[in-house]
Amino acid sequence: MYVIEQLNQPFKHFSMKRLTLLMFIIILAIDSKSQVTSFEIDSSKFNKPLMATLDSLYQNDQTVRYDFLKASKNKASKSVLDSFLNVMRKTDQENLRLVKEIIRKYGWLGPQHVGLNASQGMFLVIQHADLATQELYLPIIRSAEKDGHLLSSNLAILEDRILMRKGLKQIYGSQTFNDKLTGKIYFYPIEKPDQLEVRRKSMGLVPMAEYANVMNMDWDLAGYKKMLPELELITARKNLR
Repeated sequence: MYVIEQLNQPFKHFSMKRLTLLMFIIILAIDSKSQVTSFEIDSSKFNKPLMATLDSLYQNDQTVRYDFLKASKNKASKSVLDSFLNVMRKTDQENLRLVKEIIRKYGWLGPQHVGLNASQGMFLVIQHADLATQELYLPIIRSAEKDGHLLSSNLAILEDRILMRKGLKQIYGSQTFNDKLTGKIYFYPIEKPDQLEVRRKSMGLVPMAEYANVMNMDWDLAGYKKMLPELELITARKNLR
């Protein structure tokens, strides 16, 4: 089971009545790299039709996953879980088809263009896609982050997932895996863990201990480094996807 950073969780809906929603861009220079942690948004400039389409897509993406996780938590039968998985796959395929067409026509739409949920919906669809699709759109997502149209944390999450799927060490520590033999959840092998906190901070991610706490996991750098060779063997043996 793969999990992602808490910053990738659903955003709360924001009122659109007659108010202009304003948030401020905070760009912090860290080692000559700009970090996008929030946005300046004027709702009067939104593309409303695209916003409605992507808001619906966002809800579909999140609802099907919530239903599956709820059924799994309630220890539903395999047939029930498989049914939810089939719905999830079909939803993801349809969402991806739509997002590809939107990107082809309009490019990447940030929160400044369609609002927070709608823009996040675009990212989640790519995040939930196959490896080839993720690699195809990674340059576009990198450009969006550079232009201030995507959270730096989202880019970090996607880069970690791509590296994990390719059997390489992750950079930011956002991904976990489930050891099927023991049932335990571990953080996927991390590149140069001694520099992990610096890298996380540069992308607007919370300290690893705080993230681990949210994930109901323990984090001890020394212990993780000691266990890293074993984690590398486990993940290589299972050829995770």
